[in-house]
Amino acid sequence: MRLTVVGCAGSFPGPDSAASCYLVQADDAAGRTWNVLLDLGSGALGPLQRVCDPAALDAVALSHLHPDHMADVSGLYVYLRYRPVVDGVPRRRAPLPVHGPFGTASRLGEAYGLEPGEELTDQLAVHTWQAGRAVRVGPLTLTPISVNHPVPAYGVRVEGPAELDPGRTVTLAYSGDTDTCAGLDELARGADLLLCEAAFVEGRDDAVRDIHLTGRRAGEAAERAGAARLLLTHVPAWNAPDVALAEAREVFAGPIDTARPGLVVAL
Repeated sequence: MRLTVVGCAGSFPGPDSAASCYLVQADDAAGRTWNVLLDLGSGALGPLQRVCDPAALDAVALSHLHPDHMADVSGLYVYLRYRPVVDGVPRRRAPLPVHGPFGTASRLGEAYGLEPGEELTDQLAVHTWQAGRAVRVGPLTLTPISVNHPVPAYGVRVEGPAELDPGRTVTLAYSGDTDTCAGLDELARGADLLLCEAAFVEGRDDAVRDIHLTGRRAGEAAERAGAARLLLTHVPAWNAPDVALAEAREVFAGPIDTARPGLVVAL
């Protein structure tokens, strides 16, 4: 299993990155590569095309329905519906599975400009997350876990074959957007990699709770859960570089890095 950071800017696209979008890939026993997107936020469809043909996606997993995590699904719909045959490669025959919170189908329709009650079902097959109920996509298992955000939101725990040892199962825990909560601890428990948002800054944002984590709170979650590695993400363009990283290093003893577009992590 490997993770490619497509976009990692917090809350809106930054000058150097699209908003949240992460490509998870794994090969099955027959050598077929499966492609799952964790979120497809504003600005992310463009850079996604550098690393994966959107028509080759096997599933999209939406953590929640804020635009910085789902806005470019509208563009994806256009790509899937109108893309001509290129180099003999036909369009998808079956709608692309999209997993998200309750209301995802109507929200995507509204974002695209459909009339109330109309949905994008000719290209997208929308499924509603049920907390704790796993979804299988090829060799990958995705388990949504409710987290702490102003709208219904989920972190996603992804289990699949290790990149260098396919007989071993590894775990990627993606926080989505959340503040400290029991769900985050459950999500991160024993993860090989915790991909965790760190949008807020200690001291500056202390009065705002139940929305986002600071680097310190992300590090504390990783430490409590026994995560092996921490990758900080969702840092807004107005935050000074490496503040979240410095905060997390004060409380988490394991390896830490900050997400950047194009970063590939083999698990």
